[in-house]
Amino acid sequence: MSENKTQPTTASVEAFLAGIEHPTRRADAAVLDRIFREVTGWRPKMWGPTIIGYGQYHYTYDSGREGDSLATGFSPRKANLVLYIMPGYTDFGHILSDLGKHRLGKSCLYINKLADVDTDAIKRLIRAGLDDLATRWPVTAS
Repeated sequence: MSENKTQPTTASVEAFLAGIEHPTRRADAAVLDRIFREVTGWRPKMWGPTIIGYGQYHYTYDSGREGDSLATGFSPRKANLVLYIMPGYTDFGHILSDLGKHRLGKSCLYINKLADVDTDAIKRLIRAGLDDLATRWPVTAS
């Protein structure tokens, strides 16, 4: 079986954050880094060239496919901030209703800028997502 495309790297999170060109995106990414560190208690690690991950888990599907993935994290993309905070197992509509302007992917959340959302709701989503993930797979610090 093939490996996941997104793997942890030894790249510097701080250098990545400092290299974000757009000033608002860079500032938002710095705030998100503080939020994720606060909620998880973990130091981040780069996953691939653009994802900042906090914690990790090992999975094995019924098909036999297995691998490692970040437990939670975000990526400051050019078009959006992408937050990987909902593992996709549970409906977090009760928290999302408090969030503000966002779009949903299968297991990620897209926001344009932090000014559009309630950061307390983001904190609750990170915690709820991690708690939900931990009911399925062992989650550890990265």
